[in-house]
Amino acid sequence: MEKSTDNPTASVRLDLWLWAARFFKTRSLAKSAIEAGRVTIGGQHLKPARALRVGERLEITRAGERHEVEVRALSEQRGPAKVAEALYAESEESRALRLAERERRRMEASGYQAPDTKPDKRARRLIRALGDLDAL
Repeated sequence: MEKSTDNPTASVRLDLWLWAARFFKTRSLAKSAIEAGRVTIGGQHLKPARALRVGERLEITRAGERHEVEVRALSEQRGPAKVAEALYAESEESRALRLAERERRRMEASGYQAPDTKPDKRARRLIRALGDLDAL
């Protein structure tokens, strides 16, 4: 399941490791994120087939959250979450910033309260008349 890390030349494709470490649900999502520049090493944009080695530091932006992780082990197979957590170590400042950002977003969203019931016929007509305001 896990590649040997004793060999200094041991490496795994970046998109495969991101999938095995459970940062993305599929390899194609990992590949898309890499190509979009949301996965970097030292600010440098990468290719999905780049060889990843133990000890490298990745910056991963996913769903508006930024993870700064150090590769601890290599794996080509996706396993349970506990095994995936052993593949990397997230820095404390990264974790603190991510949790603070999550709390800030939660506080911003707390101002909106969904209605208790579904909109009636008149309200639905008004909503349709307004159109999609988020597209503006």
